[in-house]
Amino acid sequence: MKNLLLNPLLAVCCTVPLYLISGSHARADDWGCEVILCLSNPGGPTEFAQCRPPVERLWRELAKGHSFPTCSGVGFKSSRPGYEPYFCDAGYKLVGDYGPRGQQATCVSQSLQEVSEALCSFDRDRRNNSSGSLVSPRWKKVNGSMRCMAYRITRPNTRSQPHYVDVTIDGSGTHRVWY
Repeated sequence: MKNLLLNPLLAVCCTVPLYLISGSHARADDWGCEVILCLSNPGGPTEFAQCRPPVERLWRELAKGHSFPTCSGVGFKSSRPGYEPYFCDAGYKLVGDYGPRGQQATCVSQSLQEVSEALCSFDRDRRNNSSGSLVSPRWKKVNGSMRCMAYRITRPNTRSQPHYVDVTIDGSGTHRVWY
């Protein structure tokens, strides 16, 4: 890892402010500084082989509940570790609810979509009587004609790395890093 700063490819690809690697306090052999350098890489924290060991160590430490490492002389801060096991496809938002099996998550479309006219009944007893894959079916005027519209519901996707930490590095912005 001592050769991390000597790797010209890393120097070209990383948009790390110079003060992160210069100065008497920030050294490349300091684990916290290595982590900051790797997290600053726009290509991802483990794009370069030299970054994998310190970043994988970071994931293990955070998973055990340990705090984020420090790097003296560098302006950065990190959030507490978070956990988001699910995510939705584009055009859907994640909605949580408590059901018979505890907390449940679903993805609900962010805009109304056309559905079968059979789902939009003027009979109040049958309103919202759907298969559980739609929310709020209703008649809506679209391009001059009435259409049955509803919000679609889908199952959320499961993240392979559900834990995250938000890291703010002065001069480089905020990055959400999943582990």
